[in-house]
Amino acid sequence: MANEMKPRILGVEDERAIAEPLAESLVREGFDPRVAATVADAETAFEAREPDLVLLDVMLPDGDGRALCRELRRRSDVPIVMLTARGEEVDRVVGLELGADDYVVKPFSARELAARIRAILRRGRGGASKREVVEVGPIRLDASSRTVTKDGRPVEMAAREFDLLQLLMSRAGEVVRREEIMDLVWDEHWFGSTKTLDVHVSWLRKKLEDDPAAPVFITTSRGVGFRFAAPEDLAAG
Repeated sequence: MANEMKPRILGVEDERAIAEPLAESLVREGFDPRVAATVADAETAFEAREPDLVLLDVMLPDGDGRALCRELRRRSDVPIVMLTARGEEVDRVVGLELGADDYVVKPFSARELAARIRAILRRGRGGASKREVVEVGPIRLDASSRTVTKDGRPVEMAAREFDLLQLLMSRAGEVVRREEIMDLVWDEHWFGSTKTLDVHVSWLRKKLEDDPAAPVFITTSRGVGFRFAAPEDLAAG
């Protein structure tokens, strides 16, 4: 019964030298981990018991972790953290665009990883605004069900995308500074590049805008931050 109260973590990692210490460290940090070594095992474990968060290696013996990330994102908004030995920014950006919420480059410390996991799970339970429902023009965001619709049609959102949109919509008409967004949506102890914010804004535009190249809902204040359109802006348009 004790494990029922602990956050369930599905680790997908085929290297035993990493997987075993990873599982042990997650137990010490108060999580309930399960480890899968292949894409097939991960899919089976996910179906048997949906986790609270997935740690997903990029290179797996029977497939590509990025393809698995895409498939999991189709089924669920479960937070996904990519584990990668690759240092190139383009590889990290690809993972984020496929729906991952964060990435950690190997080698990483157990404490850093646990801190990242806790920050993501806190965001999932909390949110950027206490308002349950925010509506601006055709966009409707429901915080209780963590759903977004445009003109009444559902728009699929990864957990980090939802949190970013919730923050911007809750302060519609106001420019929210990049630093504040990173603190509130990512974490004040975020270790990575703020380029990830631009990637997520681009992804939101692709999902919400009629023409992502000429955004109406989410605009950029160059060098400052981002602004979600005020209701009167959309009415005037």
